[in-house]
Amino acid sequence: MSIREDAATLQGDLVQLRRALHREPELGLHLPRTQEKVLTALDGLGLEVGTGTSLSSVTAVLRGARPGPTVLLRGDMDALPVVERTGLDFAARADRMHACGHDLHTAMLAGAAQLLSAHADRLAGDVVFMFQPGEEGFDGAGKMLDEGVLDATGSRPVAAYALHVISQHIPAGVFAARRGPFLSAADTVRVTVRGAGGHGSMPHQALDPIPAACEMVLALQTMVSRRIDIHDPVVITVGALHAGTQDNVIPDEAYFEATVRSYSPAAHARVKDGFLRTVRGVAAAHGLSVEIDYAELYPVTVNDDRETEFAAATVAEICGPQRWAWQDRPGAGSEDFSRVIAEVPGAMIALGATPIGAEVDKAPMNHSPLAIFDESVLADGAAVYAELALRRLALSTDRAERTERGTR
Repeated sequence: MSIREDAATLQGDLVQLRRALHREPELGLHLPRTQEKVLTALDGLGLEVGTGTSLSSVTAVLRGARPGPTVLLRGDMDALPVVERTGLDFAARADRMHACGHDLHTAMLAGAAQLLSAHADRLAGDVVFMFQPGEEGFDGAGKMLDEGVLDATGSRPVAAYALHVISQHIPAGVFAARRGPFLSAADTVRVTVRGAGGHGSMPHQALDPIPAACEMVLALQTMVSRRIDIHDPVVITVGALHAGTQDNVIPDEAYFEATVRSYSPAAHARVKDGFLRTVRGVAAAHGLSVEIDYAELYPVTVNDDRETEFAAATVAEICGPQRWAWQDRPGAGSEDFSRVIAEVPGAMIALGATPIGAEVDKAPMNHSPLAIFDESVLADGAAVYAELALRRLALSTDRAERTERGTR
C-alpha cells in the first residue's frame, strides 16, 4: 500500500485524537494534557522521544534504515483564549478553544509519525517531529530552537515543513503556498500616555492623556499612508484603548495596544522608526510623557523557493494537480515557524479545511468562536507530511550520491 492509502486507514484514529485534543484545549507554553495525549499517540512507534524543559514540547526522532540527512516536520499544539460557539458535540467547555486548527496539526503530525515508522525501511536519513506549544504569541518555536530541536538527530535538517489548516478562503483538501514571503512579521506595542488628572469641567488645569492617545491612533494611520511604500505594505491596528473611570474625571493616564505587520526588513525598520517618532511627537506637542513598549514578536515567514516547489510537486503527484494552488500574495497573519525556516530551508503550506457546504469566502475564519474545520483533511495532511519527509530525504541522498560519483 502507498503512504496515502495507509493514511486513509488511519482517518478514524486521527479524528478521535483530534477531538480529544479539541475537548481539552490548553494555552501558552505549558500544555500537560496535550503533551500526554501526544506521548500516548507516539508510544510504541520506535521513536527517540524527548520533552522540553521550559515548555511542554515533544521532540520525536525517527531513525531511518539507511544513513542520510535530517528533515523536520512541525505541528503546533496550543489553543486560543476564545469561548467556543460552534455547537459541536466535542466542543471545548472552557474559556479557550482550538480556534486556529492546531488540534488538526497535532493529529496530522502524529499520523505522519505512525506512517513513517511503518515505512522506516524506506528512509534514507532521519525525521524530527516537532510538536510545539506556544505558537499563539508565546514564541514556542524560538524556545524549542533554544533547547536544541534543530540538533535533535545530531545534524541540522536539510529542510523543514509545516502545514496550517484554514477554515475559509481555500476549499477543503486544497494545499496552497507561495515562494518567498508567505506570512507577515508581527510586532506588538503598548503605549502608555501619562498626564495629570483633574476635574472634567476644568481640563485647562489638568493634562488630559485621552485626546493625545486618540490623536496618536489617528496619526499612526496617516504615518503609514504617507511614509510607507505602498508596494511594501505595513499594517498598524490598534486593538485596545483604555482610559478613565467616569465621565467627569480626567485620568492620569491612558494606554493603547497595537499590532504592527510588515513583509520586509526595510519596511519593518521604517514602520518601527515612524511609530516611535509619531507617538513621541504627539506626546511632546501635548506636554505629556509617554512610555512605549515595542516588542518584535515574529519575523516574516519566508518560504524557500526550492522547498516550496518541491512541496507543490509532491502534493500534485500524490493527491493530484487540482489539489495544489499557488498563492499570489502573502497572508497578513504571522507565525513563529518563521524562526525555523530562517535557520534551515523550508516551507509553510496552507491546507484548506473549509467545511463542506459552507461558502468558501464566508465561512467563519480562523480565531473565530464559530470556526469549524473539515476533519476529512486529516488523512491527506498526514500523508503529505510523511511524503514530504520521505521524498526529501531520498532527494538529498540522490544528490549526494551524484556529487560523490562526480568527484571520483
